Amino acid sequence: MAPLVYLCVRPQVDAADGEYSSFLAATQLDRAGLERWDLAREPLPADAFDRWRGFVVGGSPFNTTEPDSAKTDPQRQIEAALGRVARAAADGETAAMFTCFGIGVATRALGGDVTRGYPEDTGPTGIRLTDEGRRDPLFGALAGTFTALTAHKEGTARLPEGAVLLATNEDCPVQAYRIGDRMYATQFHPEPTGVAFTQRMAIYRNDGYFEANDYDRVAARVLAADLEEPVKLLHRFAQTF
Repeated sequence: MAPLVYLCVRPQVDAADGEYSSFLAATQLDRAGLERWDLAREPLPADAFDRWRGFVVGGSPFNTTEPDSAKTDPQRQIEAALGRVARAAADGETAAMFTCFGIGVATRALGGDVTRGYPEDTGPTGIRLTDEGRRDPLFGALAGTFTALTAHKEGTARLPEGAVLLATNEDCPVQAYRIGDRMYATQFHPEPTGVAFTQRMAIYRNDGYFEANDYDRVAARVLAADLEEPVKLLHRFAQTF
C-alpha cells in the first residue's frame, strides 16, 4: 500500500522538523507510513497521486492574502502545488487534510474567500462541532467541544461551493470543513503537543503572532491546555485513508 505524505510548507527547517515529528506522533505512523516532501524547496512530483495515497499539510508563516506581487517564488510554488492537491481531493482522486495555512490555500483554490478578518491569538481556543461535524466519519470521533491550538492572521470568509462546515467558534467561524468524503481542512492545529507548540513559538517569536516579551505567558497557557482531542483527528485520518 502506498504511504501517506506530509507536505512541508515551512521555509524554516527546524520548524518543519518539529511539525513532521508532531504529525508522525499524531497519526501513529512511522516514517515509512508517513513520508515527507518539502514543497518549500522541491516541486510536487508529477507522480504524486500514484506515489502517495493521501496528504497532510501543516502551517507556514506565509499568508494567502498577501498581494501576489509580494509573494516569493517558493510561496507561489507551494500555493500552486497545494491547489492541485486540494482539487484532486475534492474530486475524490486522493485524500487530504489541510491545516492552518493549508486551509487558506485550499479555500482559495476551490473558489472560497479568505480574509484578514478572522485572526486568532497564539494559544488554546475552544472548538465546537456542528451537527454535521458530529455525524462526520472523522470528526464524529471527537468530543462535541474541545480545546485546540491556533496562531493565524487570516481565516475563511466564504466556504467553497459544496463544502460542509464541521467545526466553528466565535472568533473564527470556519474552523473545519469537508468537501466530498476525502478532502478535509482545519484552521486549528490538530497535530502538536503543548511542548511541541511552544518550541515552534520560539522559532516564530518575532513574526508577529504574539508580542515577543509575552512568550512565557503564552507558553504557560499552551502547556496547561488539554489537547487530547485534536490528535484523534489525524489518527482517524490515517486509519481511514
